[in-house]
Amino acid sequence: MLKVKTFFAESPFFDPWINLAFEEHLLSLLSRHDVILYLWQNEHTVVIGRNQNAWKECRTSLLEKEKGTLARRLSGGGAVYHDLGNLNFTFLASHLSYDFIRHIKVLVDAFRSIGIPASFSGRNDILVHGRKISGNAFYQGKLGRYHHGTILVDVDLEKMVRYLQPPAAKLKAKGIDSVKSRVANLKEFNESLSIDVIKKAIFTSFLKEYGGEGSPISLKDLALKDNVQKIYKKYSSQQWIYGNSPDFDVQLEHHFDWGHVDFGFHVKEGMISHCQLYSDAMDGDLIASIAPLLHEVPLNGQALAERLRNSFPHSIPQEAHDIAFWFEHNWTNMF
Repeated sequence: MLKVKTFFAESPFFDPWINLAFEEHLLSLLSRHDVILYLWQNEHTVVIGRNQNAWKECRTSLLEKEKGTLARRLSGGGAVYHDLGNLNFTFLASHLSYDFIRHIKVLVDAFRSIGIPASFSGRNDILVHGRKISGNAFYQGKLGRYHHGTILVDVDLEKMVRYLQPPAAKLKAKGIDSVKSRVANLKEFNESLSIDVIKKAIFTSFLKEYGGEGSPISLKDLALKDNVQKIYKKYSSQQWIYGNSPDFDVQLEHHFDWGHVDFGFHVKEGMISHCQLYSDAMDGDLIASIAPLLHEVPLNGQALAERLRNSFPHSIPQEAHDIAFWFEHNWTNMF
């Protein structure tokens, strides 16, 4: 098994924009054999995935009125609510050292060490007695990749429901009535648990799995560095958080097994002049690449399907294949 250098970072701040800036900056520090465990918390925050429509996923006006913060992360996936009853983790590793299964093992072993019978769902969630206590998302950069997620310890689930508004089609596809019905706090299974206990369990499990010293990285010292401040300005900007949400001529939605898609098309003389794709799919880079492929294509299902298939001539990703099939075979039912 590859021997790696281990590092540990813990944010002293509860601001999602600086915490996401730290995460991106840490990714830029990776060497070939490095693995970093980063633990962080946000206060009263909704974090949406890279390709999501802020207004559709979050009750933004209510969040703002109640002094909450909205943030957009680099990874794909869906919207989540963070408060100080939630602990966020990030495993950052070089491409050579990255191993998602080992990361999950660190977490599951940590939970079991404190009496929580956790298991991995085989998709992207960690479950306890069939209920989700941790969700995961992913991002790939030039020097390495990260896998991050939430751990529900004592989150205010009523506020989670107040601020999140997933599309009805997504809930129907999952066979559930609400966000709240499928999640659980760890305190439901062990009332004595605290964030600090879980942090220590994860750090101990991390070193047991990877070895090394878990050398500390001081994020307080990094906060004022020019690169971190530059990244912070991006995460705190209205353009990054909200993007552009113009009035589209045609808007189409569908829920697949791998995620929800929401296409917006501007059309001029029967041709697509602009396309925007919102999605909670995990592969954020792939989703971001699809919309530009559909510019200057006739607005009909066959043409859109052919453009997608021809854009991936060797091996079309499952998500693109499914979208092309949907365009081709369901076009007349979409309007």
